[in-house]
Amino acid sequence: MKKTITILLCFMLLFPFFSYSARAADTKSLSISIPTITGLTGSNNSAKTFLLDLPSGVTATSIKTGTLKYKGNNNIIGSLTMENGKIKVTLKGDEKTDSIPVKGRNGMFIEKFNSTVGNSIWRYSDGKRWQINDYKIESRSQYSYNKNADDSSVPSEVPPKTPVTTYSEPVDPNTATWYQLDGIQTVPYSNVVQSSIEIYLENMQGGSGTVSKINNKLYSVHYTTPTANFTREEVPETFDKGTWVLGRLYYVTIPYYFTGTAKVTSYSYAGNVSFDYTLQEGPTLTGLVVVNKPDPNPFKYANADVPVNLTLKGILSGYENSSNIAEWVFYAQEKESPSTLDTKKSFEKSKTSSQAFNKFKIPKMKVENSKDNYQQVYELRVTVRFSKPIETKEGKIDQLSEKLEATVEVYKGEPTVSFPPNIEEPPTPKGRPPVASIFANPIVKAGDELVANGSGSYDPDGDIIGYYFASEGANFVSYSQKGDLATLWYPSERVGQNSIGLTVVDKDMMIDSAGTFVRVIEPIPEALLEIGGTKKQNRKVTLIDKSTSPKHYPIKTDKTKITISAVAGAGGSNAAIKYSGSLNGIYQKDVLFREPGLYKATIYVENTLGYSATNEVTFEIVPDDPPIMYFSTPGRVYRDPQKGNKAIVTLDDLSYSPDGDIISRRVWEYRFDSDNDKSFADESWVVFSDANEHRLNFELSHVGRYEIRHTAYESFNQPTIDEFVTAADRRHADSSDQHIDEKIVEVVNLGPEGDWTW
Repeated sequence: MKKTITILLCFMLLFPFFSYSARAADTKSLSISIPTITGLTGSNNSAKTFLLDLPSGVTATSIKTGTLKYKGNNNIIGSLTMENGKIKVTLKGDEKTDSIPVKGRNGMFIEKFNSTVGNSIWRYSDGKRWQINDYKIESRSQYSYNKNADDSSVPSEVPPKTPVTTYSEPVDPNTATWYQLDGIQTVPYSNVVQSSIEIYLENMQGGSGTVSKINNKLYSVHYTTPTANFTREEVPETFDKGTWVLGRLYYVTIPYYFTGTAKVTSYSYAGNVSFDYTLQEGPTLTGLVVVNKPDPNPFKYANADVPVNLTLKGILSGYENSSNIAEWVFYAQEKESPSTLDTKKSFEKSKTSSQAFNKFKIPKMKVENSKDNYQQVYELRVTVRFSKPIETKEGKIDQLSEKLEATVEVYKGEPTVSFPPNIEEPPTPKGRPPVASIFANPIVKAGDELVANGSGSYDPDGDIIGYYFASEGANFVSYSQKGDLATLWYPSERVGQNSIGLTVVDKDMMIDSAGTFVRVIEPIPEALLEIGGTKKQNRKVTLIDKSTSPKHYPIKTDKTKITISAVAGAGGSNAAIKYSGSLNGIYQKDVLFREPGLYKATIYVENTLGYSATNEVTFEIVPDDPPIMYFSTPGRVYRDPQKGNKAIVTLDDLSYSPDGDIISRRVWEYRFDSDNDKSFADESWVVFSDANEHRLNFELSHVGRYEIRHTAYESFNQPTIDEFVTAADRRHADSSDQHIDEKIVEVVNLGPEGDWTW
């Protein structure tokens, strides 16, 4: 056990950084719903911060943080950020003020106030008569009268049955805790409308009678004495003297609480956060470094140098052509100490490779000179190089690298990482039975496989030699080699509550059993349609059916139906949707949209049992933007006699595609103000370059003014479907919007040269 713990703690000191260099990328849009919350009260709920978990398959680093947007009725406070791998958004609550019923309780919602009220009943010294002390509600006054005992005992033990009256006052309502009717949320007393407060009296306890409210500050109690509850009391000196004089206070309990109306401002939250994220594709390199020595790590200082041995491993995934691997290169050094660099190579054509570094050590002097525990950080890097560059959507890559770190600690007192204390198992008697334990997913769809896990079972005095699982109506598929894991599934007839039993047997043939329950739900498939490719006008968009169904009730492909339509009023049209063949019964389909706008794709799936599901995806096709045009000219150039009296005009194209397309054709033209009338309107354009040149030297012979025009034509930088596009669909633009002064070149002669003598 100690060895296992040591290994785990060693790994806690590793800091791997997973590299995703040169991975092919695409962009998708997603939204995460903010939990809908309504009816929150109190100033502490006027604003709320949400940390939203990312959907499965989306990493924090793949999110384009500039695209984070909140949509909803709340106002956002600050900006949306990423924090600890989650989306952080702070919202101001959407306010609403309502008049709501409330209850005033005695602390907790289940607690009522209780008034204990009673009347004094006193026995005279003759042992037969009782004085009844009563109360007149009408005059708000006390009075008394005498009655003879009903029993024949002397002295009498029980006073005569007599109706009596008393009164009580409730506590001040401001001492109550005021709740909304859900019994959870409280309301400040200041929010309660004073005129609405009423006392609610419940039936008395400990006696029989009635309770009547006089007003909200007084109520009367009519009951019959003697009651079930009484207490002894001292009689006044003026009452009577004698051995048999007795004073009793008979009482009842009146439960009550308050009702009223409160003006409550409540806050609600809802909406969603949308964002774009980059889909990673292509080869990826993962590195792993293991500290072999010292063992354990952290290591107890022993007044000597500490040898360090590290193993660095690289794992290439998402790439199958291992024959294209040229070499693996491994680097290791002490952090910020290049002189300690050690490099190793491997030429194996394998998707995994590792090397050991064993020349490092931590000198004892460093440990002794360290005030606290000494930690040495090692920087490592693994690189895989390819013989031929790999094509990805982002371009060509010829290598992948990943940097890692490992920390080794030598401690003199206590390690930074605390180890749990050693525990020695006490000796146990023989012949003890095993202990069965079973675990399984408590909810499963019919047709889906689940694992019943009995690995937690144990035998206190030996080994378990047999695991036996049973479940009525289930189909058992397989068992683990040891037998402690069973894979099973339930048919649709077993929808509802089911149980799995486990019996274990030890080497002494003693047994124990345990069970668990599994709720089987209907085998409804999940419809999911992924929109891949490039969601851009005239580009190939790929619809991918990602729907799932329980393993033993698969989806019937011939029943799958997909429809696509434009969202009304959002820019697109149904006529712009182009694809070949049918959208039914397909797993993957390429589609092209000739117009930008919002579109909706719906998928219907059905499994072999006839259960079906539908899902709808709305996505945006962005427009294909033309290039942004700009080029630079020298403005004025001189004819050079050394070059045949010609002027050399250097032109630089600074145009670019704002949406990542390729400028594949550049046409350069000029027109010459031949009549020198300061106008080019009567001149014709002449093409002087159609060779896709972005920088060129243009020779001009005639003195005068020239206007330059530049036209750029794009080609798609993303896949398209050729049968649905024409040459006219490739965007182009010219320099007509550039200021005229920036497009004029004036050719002039050089002035004469001469010697001047004074």
